[in-house]
Amino acid sequence: MSYAQHKELSGNRTVAIVIVALLHAALGYAIVTGLAYNVIKKAAEDLKTFDVEEEPPPPEEPPPPPPDQPETPPQVVAPPPLVRTNVAPPPIVQTVQQAPPPVITPTAPPAPPAPPAPAVVTKASSVKGNLQGLISGDDYPADAQRNDEQGSVRVNLAIGTDGRVTNCSVTKSSGSRSLDSATCRILKSRARFTPAKLSNGQATTDNFPQTITWRLEG
Repeated sequence: MSYAQHKELSGNRTVAIVIVALLHAALGYAIVTGLAYNVIKKAAEDLKTFDVEEEPPPPEEPPPPPPDQPETPPQVVAPPPLVRTNVAPPPIVQTVQQAPPPVITPTAPPAPPAPPAPAVVTKASSVKGNLQGLISGDDYPADAQRNDEQGSVRVNLAIGTDGRVTNCSVTKSSGSRSLDSATCRILKSRARFTPAKLSNGQATTDNFPQTITWRLEG
């Protein structure tokens, strides 16, 4: 509500109060004079036509602000103390791999030793005695004669169970290849032996060393 409206409302209220006071005075007078009825009727009609507006209550003022209070400083919360715990590292467990047990394979029992061979009772011997007599001047190699080659040849003869020469090897050369070859060729074809015998009478192989000498006549 504006100030002018408020002032106008106050003025109307004052007028109304004055009118009411006058009505009371007139009523008292009417009662005294006998005119109360007309006056009361007239006053009632006037009151019906006059609207008295009550002044609205003044607006409530906001409550005063509370007195300034000292600001409470923020509380500083200290961090919890750092607790150091000495944690031992986990132990290192070393596993030692054990070698698998050796596989033991059953071994066959050793074979019984072979029975010793019967001892040789007799050695091989030449049927014709001296083998030098098996070679004559006609057996002299022609190239050895032309080259004037001569000398002694030592050979080793392998004798079979039938008395024949199975092999001839030169153990000492005469210095002439022709004489060495002629010696083994003639002995293998002409020499005959009585084979060696074991203690049980069985024929066996044997070796027979021999030296043959080649000489040119004249």
